[in-house]
Amino acid sequence: MPSSQPDPAMPEAEPAEKPRIVIVATGGTIAGLAAGSQGRAYRPGALSAEALVAAVPGLAELAELRCRAVFALDSVDLDLPRQAELAAVVAAELADPGVDGVVVTHGTDTLEESAYLLHLSLTSDKPVVVVGSMHPADAVSADGPGNLLGAVRVAADPGASGLGTLVVVGQDVYTARGLRKVDTVRTAAFSGRHTALAEVVAGQVLWYARPVRSRGTFAIEDLPESLPLVELLVSRADLPTEVVAALVAGGARGIVHLGPGSGNVPAAVAAALDRARRAGVVVVRASRVAAGPVSRNGAVDDDAHDWVAAGDLSPYQARVLLALALTRTSQTGQIQQYFDTH
Repeated sequence: MPSSQPDPAMPEAEPAEKPRIVIVATGGTIAGLAAGSQGRAYRPGALSAEALVAAVPGLAELAELRCRAVFALDSVDLDLPRQAELAAVVAAELADPGVDGVVVTHGTDTLEESAYLLHLSLTSDKPVVVVGSMHPADAVSADGPGNLLGAVRVAADPGASGLGTLVVVGQDVYTARGLRKVDTVRTAAFSGRHTALAEVVAGQVLWYARPVRSRGTFAIEDLPESLPLVELLVSRADLPTEVVAALVAGGARGIVHLGPGSGNVPAAVAAALDRARRAGVVVVRASRVAAGPVSRNGAVDDDAHDWVAAGDLSPYQARVLLALALTRTSQTGQIQQYFDTH
């Protein structure tokens, strides 16, 4: 019978090196605690990244982990300057040859905006995965540990390279573009504009699709210290047109108009937006409806007004793209091209 002893002439295989993943923490519900919240439902950002990692069994088996805290905030306070600061931190980590990927823990309120800014401003092919939770860490139904486990699993998976910024929600893996929060309480609180790219099942990442839109066009290192001011204008019947003038007077260089239906604009508001455009403000026409595209020259003659159509971007992601586009140009033709391809 053949010997079961190892052949001394054959060297033992060395264990494969684990991917080196950095956990970049920003706070949010995933790091929140309900205990001692003093009247609030919970305290966002109360736990450190190290504590989050330590609470997830098996996480360290997937990757060699290092933690870095950037913020400890409720994500409602993560404004564009802070989102750009976050992007600069992530870019610096990705530039380290000793780092294979980054996982960003983030509150869900503004996750879709931060993730899209990362998607547009990071040029590395290394995986970047943003993850949050709907329930605080000490809740009986805490979803953060499972989400974080899935996020690290995705960041450590070779299939995640070159896809831009990804977001893990439960078992689903989405591209940052087109993601939108659609529920205020359920753990499955997000939906992608299109099908999920992958799902995490039985310890595996099963890939089904790849994003086709451009990413990394606005490299974070090339962006100015402060981004141009872009405001959102939610339209309604009898909206006072003085609101538009106030936005212009306040220094807005861009306005994203959330219109009813396919991005319709009331006549009086359209006239006010035309005055804003003549003053140099770029107007993007979006919809306040949860799903469906706003087509150029569809419900409104965008050519006649010299406006931009948001396509299938949500108004909130349209604001991010417009702010970045305005660092390059104020020509609506070029900005429309950015919206058509990003």
